[in-house]
Amino acid sequence: MHRKSFNASHAGPLRGVKVVDLSRLVAGNMLTLQLADFGADVIKVEPLKGDTLRAFRTNGAEVFWKAYARNKKSVCIDFRHETAASMIASLARDADVLVESFKPGTLEKMGLAPHTLLAANPKLVIVRVSGWGQTGPFRHRPGFGTLVEGYSGFAAMNGFSDREPVLPPMFLGDMTAGLYGAHAAMVALWETRVNGGNGQVVDLSLFDPMISILGPQVANYQLTGRVKARTGSRSSTTAPRNTYRTADHKWLCVSTSTQTMAERLFAAIGCDGMNADPRYHTNTTRLQHVEEVDRVVGGFIKARTLAENLAFFERAEVTAGPVYEASDLAEDDYVSERESLVEIEDEELGHVAVHNIVARLSETPGGFMRPAPKKGQHSREILAPLLGARALDELIDCGAVIDSASV
Repeated sequence: MHRKSFNASHAGPLRGVKVVDLSRLVAGNMLTLQLADFGADVIKVEPLKGDTLRAFRTNGAEVFWKAYARNKKSVCIDFRHETAASMIASLARDADVLVESFKPGTLEKMGLAPHTLLAANPKLVIVRVSGWGQTGPFRHRPGFGTLVEGYSGFAAMNGFSDREPVLPPMFLGDMTAGLYGAHAAMVALWETRVNGGNGQVVDLSLFDPMISILGPQVANYQLTGRVKARTGSRSSTTAPRNTYRTADHKWLCVSTSTQTMAERLFAAIGCDGMNADPRYHTNTTRLQHVEEVDRVVGGFIKARTLAENLAFFERAEVTAGPVYEASDLAEDDYVSERESLVEIEDEELGHVAVHNIVARLSETPGGFMRPAPKKGQHSREILAPLLGARALDELIDCGAVIDSASV
């Protein structure tokens, strides 16, 4: 796995964009990571206990924090202190973007309502992340991604028909919302910076992005009167498509999303007659006889090891691939050569594996500017110019602000 060094002087395409990040946990951190990786100056404003994402540890190490807080700075304050609102307002006064994920209404209670922030900084983009949105009957409910993944219909679609609905084993709702949020922030910035418009509020729920990625499920129901049954790894739109066990007890996934690919698969495994058989001639009829299709394809794959299957299907130009675990990814040549995963320097662990910057820009790529910060590592750097050194020292002494020296 390739190692990356941090380069504080790297200038990404978002250099000059200042982001104040008041969010907690996953969605907001995913959002601001997209901006930080491309050079935005992201200031995490953490409570005294730190961002809750720090609590997700492996063997004591803040692995999630190391991955999703890279390229950011940390200011650590007591949000209940009488000066908290004025400190945040000062930070927001010359910011381009402010991200928060409080329960709706919290900013208002702090005296930081959007109209107040926008009056002081008319170009500010305020991204408000919540489970259910700033409007509607659920706006005051807590909204972790798990609830959204269930309510949106995702869990009902996921899993096998004879088993319980399955929630994703990762932060799908939060991650999806974070990506949508980064896009929305950039759209709103385009309005202010290119079109000359004013700042605005972005209402980003976790729920809406989940609905958007699930496809026309409700339209299908309206047209058919039927709810899609859980089909495991099978697809309701194409066949064959599934995971199949190999002779060495590993797994291969196969997808034939086009008619040509299905025909090529059957011909490759010696079942060219299926292409002329009315039961398997079209995708619609294959779906109607999916059990038989999977029996034939699965039988061929089960007689060969994973390596043998991969070599066979590559020669046949059939879309098939391995079902990998983390241990496989860590040793895989493609992952290494593509640098999809890289190791970055880490003071605690020496090096730690993280995902690379996802979008590869040819002229102004993102970069690794700094490791994930310690709590309050940049409090003095950022707050002293706003408050004055003496006032900041008083806040540190009374515990209202944490800097790296007092952690």
